[in-house]
Formats: sequence, structure tokens, C-alpha cells
Amino acid sequence: MAAAASSAIALRRAGNEEFRRGQYGPAAALYTRALALLEAAGEAAAEERSVLLANRAACHLKEGACRLCVADCSGALDLVPFGIKPLLRRAAAYEALERYQLAYVDYKTALQVDCSIQAAHDGVNRMTKALLEKDGVNWRQKLPPIPTVPIFAQTRWSVPSAEAPGANAPPATALQGEPDQSGAGTERAQTLKEEGNDLVKKGNHKKAVEKYSESLKLRQECATYTNRALCYLTLKQYKEAVQDCTEALRLDPKNVKALYRRAQALKELKDYRSSIADIKSLLKTEPKNTAALRLLQELNRA
Repeated sequence: MAAAASSAIALRRAGNEEFRRGQYGPAAALYTRALALLEAAGEAAAEERSVLLANRAACHLKEGACRLCVADCSGALDLVPFGIKPLLRRAAAYEALERYQLAYVDYKTALQVDCSIQAAHDGVNRMTKALLEKDGVNWRQKLPPIPTVPIFAQTRWSVPSAEAPGANAPPATALQGEPDQSGAGTERAQTLKEEGNDLVKKGNHKKAVEKYSESLKLRQECATYTNRALCYLTLKQYKEAVQDCTEALRLDPKNVKALYRRAQALKELKDYRSSIADIKSLLKTEPKNTAALRLLQELNRA
């Protein structure tokens, strides 16, 4: 038991490092190996297993595997109920799957645990708007029940975890990891983004990716994701481009650059149906966007 736990923790830390580097597939594989070691430990390892499942869920969410994310978050919450990060990640996955009622419930539950989480407030606002449009003024009557969070669960998150991406620390705003939101961190993030922009102008896209990646560790910003996606497109790293555009669209669901660049990347990956869907979404916002219209013609011929 002790040896398995020690090995699992080492694997989790290695997975966290891969996650920070943006290597979500290798990170998920390390978390899976750690879970396999703990499987025989049962309840004694419940909290560590919950952390690992929530971490692996973050990898799935980054890669757009929303159903796998939901499954891992649900597993994490079965082991340790009312964990903030699995709640937020599952809510984000439900939102991406357009299961707005379930997303609303998870965002509202997260706010019972910690009412200061801006990401949950923003999520509730988005889901309220989406459900009002979908189900009309009586949308609340169609909601599943929202669990009542017991007092002990509202107070247990007061000690932040030293580990990232971690499962049970109370993030101020982030769904994956805890970017530095301090004034100094924000200023440094902006400087790094501008350095990345300068490198793009010089045609050094590989180095620009490094600058954008450093910036995103400090502050998750839509423009930084779309800028890095452009670099990935140029470098023919199409899966990475899709991931970055998906992240940008979580922050700004109608972002034209993110929709267009994801459509470009999906076209290169021969996922023509998804590419067309992105272009059609873009054209709802900008019906006369010539680049999008041209790409749509190409896709219809593919």
C-alpha cells in the first residue's frame, strides 16, 4: 500500500509537469498509470484517486474529449463529493456538449462551495441565457434538482493545495490550473504576449509559441490562445491549433479568429463536417467575411 501510494504520487507529479508543458496526452497516461496502482487500495486512497481523476479530466477537457471529462469528473466526485475542480470541469464539458441544464446545476453547486469563483458566476450567466433561449421563461421548471452542499463541504476548501493542476483547491477563476492573476503576473503576461507577436512578425513561429505558452501560464486570454493557434497552423501542428482555438472559444464563444483558425486546422485534419460547422457559426456573426466564405467553398468541394 505505502509503496503503491508513493509511486502514484510520483506519477501524479510527473503528470502535472507534462500538463504544465501542454502535453495533455502524456499527462493523462501518467495519471492513468497512477490510478492503476491505487485501484487495489480502495477507500484508503479515495482522495488521491479523486485528485488523479480530476487531473485526467482536465487533460480530456483540453483535448476536447468532453464525454471522457464528464466520466472522470463524476468518478472524482463519487470519491470526494463537492470538489470544486471536478465540478467546474464537468460543467465546462457539459456546456461544450450543449447539455446546459446539467452545466447550470454544476456551476450553481460550485458556488455553494465557494461563492467567490468568478468562472462559476460567468457559467451561470451563460447557462441562464442559453436556457432562456432554448426553453423560454419557464426554463427553471425543467432543471434537475440542485444538490444542497453541507456546511462541512463549504469550509473544507480553505487550505489551498500546493499541487497543480490539483483537484480540490479553490481556484479564484481558472478551470484548469491556477494562473497568476496578480498585477505583476498580468503585466508580465502582456509583455510575453507582445514578445510573441514580435516573433510572429519576424516569422519565428516556434519561438513565438514558447512566449505565448509562458504568457498563458500567467493569464488565460483569448487573444493569446488564438495567436498561438496561428503559430501551430503555420508549424502544421493542427491538433494543437484545434485545442487552442477551443480554449479561446470557451472564453469567447463567438470569437471569429478562433472559429476560423479551428476550421482551418480541422480541414487539414480532414474533419470536414466540424470545419464546416465552425465556418457556419462564424458567418452568423460576420455574414460577409470573405475568407470564411472562400474556405466554406473549399470545404464543400472536399
